Amino acid sequence: MAKKRKSKSGGGSGTTDNGKNGSIPSAAIGKSKKESTKDTHQKQPPPPPNNYDSSSSSSSDDDSLVLEGTLIRNPDASDSSSSDEDDISSEEEEDEVPMKKAKKSDGASKSKTNTNTKKQKKHQQKKKKQKQSNEPETINVEFLFCDLHTKYFHGIKTLLHRNNIHVQHSSLLSDLIIENEMVGTVLSTDDSNAASNDNKKAGPTATAAQPYPAQDENVFGFASIINVTTNHTSQTIQQLKQTCLKHCPTQHKSELTTVLSGQTARPAGFFFMERMVNVPLEITYILHEQLILDMDYAIKTADDEMERKSLDFGAFVRMAPCYKTNDNNSGGSIVYKYFDDEIFATNSEFSYSFKVPKQFKSEEGDAEDEDNMWCSVIVMTKTGHRCAMKELKKMIHG
Repeated sequence: MAKKRKSKSGGGSGTTDNGKNGSIPSAAIGKSKKESTKDTHQKQPPPPPNNYDSSSSSSSDDDSLVLEGTLIRNPDASDSSSSDEDDISSEEEEDEVPMKKAKKSDGASKSKTNTNTKKQKKHQQKKKKQKQSNEPETINVEFLFCDLHTKYFHGIKTLLHRNNIHVQHSSLLSDLIIENEMVGTVLSTDDSNAASNDNKKAGPTATAAQPYPAQDENVFGFASIINVTTNHTSQTIQQLKQTCLKHCPTQHKSELTTVLSGQTARPAGFFFMERMVNVPLEITYILHEQLILDMDYAIKTADDEMERKSLDFGAFVRMAPCYKTNDNNSGGSIVYKYFDDEIFATNSEFSYSFKVPKQFKSEEGDAEDEDNMWCSVIVMTKTGHRCAMKELKKMIHG
């Protein structure tokens, strides 16, 4: 089927009424444009045959034969086939486009839902991490109560240096405490075993665990009692005596002088105890308990009577670090650095406090705490010390 041309204004080729190929006769040239228009409306020219050759007809016709008028399309002729095809194709295109769009939208919605679920999962994971970070972390530590040894020197010195009253003589005092191995306990951990376990978990390629050097052993706390009588020549003991007597109130000065003289029937001893502030309460009690066990065991296993008497302490002098709420000599309450010192003070014969002189202050710590650092001298008998231990045990274990 030949394609139908759309009407255009101006000249063009046409067909006769009988359907044969030919040219319009010259007699028809004189007709008006209305008639030609009317004729075209009345009759629809048939389509040219399939064997129609436009070149042969145009060559046989005369050049003077020219069609005048306007070629108008017959309104009765239906081009439903083309319009239907166009409509169908347009409908199909319209149907296909939204389907494609719908598919795309489905994929987009799926991707959006996937991204939303991923975001929700990430958000939930972040919340879990935040909750875990807010929760206190639990670390399992195995504490060991060890005898005094030179490998604990630096750890003991570090703890003594934090007490401002012992800054100037922390090294000498550490040596003195280590030498007094009969009555003293060190709170430490077994890091060499922990390191070996970590290396085992890491695999065979991990390097062998190297034990810590002797001077770098961890020290979380220690407790010791130094005999005032047997160590009266020590420069450190002499300085501590002078400091205590210098700041002692008048009503207690004679009594304290007798205790520190070294001429009593039962010897007195300086009670040294330093530890990490966050050591658990149960461990703190065991540290004090081990010190009592050391004293009792030393008395039982003494070589002679003189040694036994030197270990049977009758009084203890404790220089406890503390702070004062009101920096005034006439008033203010004492806040002890270690809670157990308060129990010892309540069971003591007498106690007094003084502000730490500037020459004793260390360079560590907060400036306000350094300026407000005080020292409480607690003097208690052996009976008072044992009563304090009972109270401490009741407070911790109930």
